[in-house]
Amino acid sequence: MAALIWVGCSTGKAGSTAQVSVPNNDSLLRYPAEKHLKNIHQLTYGGDNAEGYWSFNSEMLVFQRRNMNEGVPCDQIYYGKVPTDGSRFEYSLLSTGKGRTTCSYFMPGNKSVIFASTHATVDSCIADPDKSHGYLWGVYNSYEIFEADLKGNIIRQLTNNNYYDAEAVVSPKGDKILFTSDRSGDLELWTMNIDGSNLKQITNELGYDGGAFFSPDGNSIIFRASRPKTEEEVKVYKDLLAQQFVKPTAMEIFTCNADGTGLRQITQLGGANWAPFFHPSGKKIIFSSNHVTKRVPFNLFMINLDGSGLEQITYDTVFDAFPMFSYDGKKLVFASNRNSGGTHDTNLFVADWVD
Repeated sequence: MAALIWVGCSTGKAGSTAQVSVPNNDSLLRYPAEKHLKNIHQLTYGGDNAEGYWSFNSEMLVFQRRNMNEGVPCDQIYYGKVPTDGSRFEYSLLSTGKGRTTCSYFMPGNKSVIFASTHATVDSCIADPDKSHGYLWGVYNSYEIFEADLKGNIIRQLTNNNYYDAEAVVSPKGDKILFTSDRSGDLELWTMNIDGSNLKQITNELGYDGGAFFSPDGNSIIFRASRPKTEEEVKVYKDLLAQQFVKPTAMEIFTCNADGTGLRQITQLGGANWAPFFHPSGKKIIFSSNHVTKRVPFNLFMINLDGSGLEQITYDTVFDAFPMFSYDGKKLVFASNRNSGGTHDTNLFVADWVD
């Protein structure tokens, strides 16, 4: 989903996108207490850049961005190779430039990506939800999941219906796609084969289940979820979902087996706990949370799978989220408002990970 603002249209096709950058300086980009991060490198400059996810060879990132000043009012999907010499990060457009997109991920072989887009039925920019109703995410039924090659050509459409299909990721085993859909009447997790066949619903409790990722061995799943309990909470949730919205201000982290069995709640912190990802060991979870204040700031935390050992990882004063470890376990990419000059721009940062 689009980044919390507390941070989830261009018409050009794939091509290098220029940007203005400033010299990277780890001492300026990293807070002193961030002992697990080293050699932080800022990749993007300006606008909202989020959900940067690694290719399986740990060399490229695919991400979503929008920048009103550059004529990109709705999130579109881009990718680029992460520089290893401190040079500028160059990226290219992969989505059509029409409609609104979200949640991209590399396919096995690193030659194509999947992402959700509205362009097939709504090719204009869908505006953000009205903030007078509180902070909301749009779960639009015009989102479908597409696969595109690295030149921006749509290879195939993997879902085709009048339901929300988005937040798709791929198993490290290379056999399954995991995504969120409301096709059964609620926002649940589903799996399908790489070619879109063999659909299976794997969660079934009332509330929003989303932002899911596989464990390094592909045997487990981690995800964020809301669980409305009271009569009023259930009514609010169902009323918003009927309008294609969800309120993401109360979420906790859950895990289950890849087939949906063994469901278990990991966090009970209050506030919004979301954007979880497995540590390379498969024994811990890194995630974003505002549980300390229930408002801004959002920082990254790590916790054991049994819910013990909560540790703060980042110490930003505004927003850090969407962490993902590279598949070789050496790097962490995340989105942050740090070094934004007071603009609240959200940019991508990559750092060496220190256990």
